[in-house]
Amino acid sequence: QVQLVESGGGLVQAGGSLRLSCAASGRTFSSYTMGWFRQAPGKEREFVAARGWSGVTTYSQEFVKGRVTISIDNAKNMVYLQMNSLKPEDTAVYYCAAAGRLSWRANEYSYWGQGTQVTVSS
Repeated sequence: QVQLVESGGGLVQAGGSLRLSCAASGRTFSSYTMGWFRQAPGKEREFVAARGWSGVTTYSQEFVKGRVTISIDNAKNMVYLQMNSLKPEDTAVYYCAAAGRLSWRANEYSYWGQGTQVTVSS
């Protein structure tokens, strides 16, 4: 079992930055792939980034184009998503999730946080 709690969302102007945090609990945290997804109103949940237990990372180039970085602090059981050059279209609820393997598919993630709202004003 893994419990996930996101924080760090908020209102930011276009061009600004935010760092989202995800606190994870569970003894086997370090063996999971940790991912970030987002969901805007009226849209499907979208993959943003993921980092496997081995350190391999994958990003959604379609949506973020190198503007985000995912990192993990295993000692603190924390997952971070640094987002730069934010745009109004990045407005969404951002979710932290855990999966058994590196994937961009939401249905492969078994554990989800409650989400944190990110709003980017123009």
